[in-house]
Amino acid sequence: MFLSDVTSGGAFPMLEKTLAFTEARNRMLAENIANITTPGYRAKQLDVASFQSALRAASDKRSERGGSFELGATREFDTNELGHLEVTPSERPVENLLFHDGTNARIELQMSDLAENTMMHQAATELLKGYYDGVGKAIRGRL
Repeated sequence: MFLSDVTSGGAFPMLEKTLAFTEARNRMLAENIANITTPGYRAKQLDVASFQSALRAASDKRSERGGSFELGATREFDTNELGHLEVTPSERPVENLLFHDGTNARIELQMSDLAENTMMHQAATELLKGYYDGVGKAIRGRL
């Protein structure tokens, strides 16, 4: 009981979902980069703004009504019955024209997205580490 209260309160659920999202987005970006020269490959995407909006809505809902943190579903992500985040990347829309080999992936854009995702993952990791450090200090009874 006490442990479940610690792991379901505060920012912990949001940080946990953020880490799961950035991990899945990192795998998707790596796949896009690995297939950058594959003829006909269409780059995939996970919408960061949509995920952040869902996090904000779930946080606001929990603040107003109390109870557990429930992340709303979109066409790109959902929470399964165990509470784990499941993602389904969508195809990145074509910005202008396709390249001569039928692809829509640009390495510059993929690397920029990868750097952004890495920073978001690092921030969530550091915040979660601080949360665990605080819990550890409380258990040991030290400041």
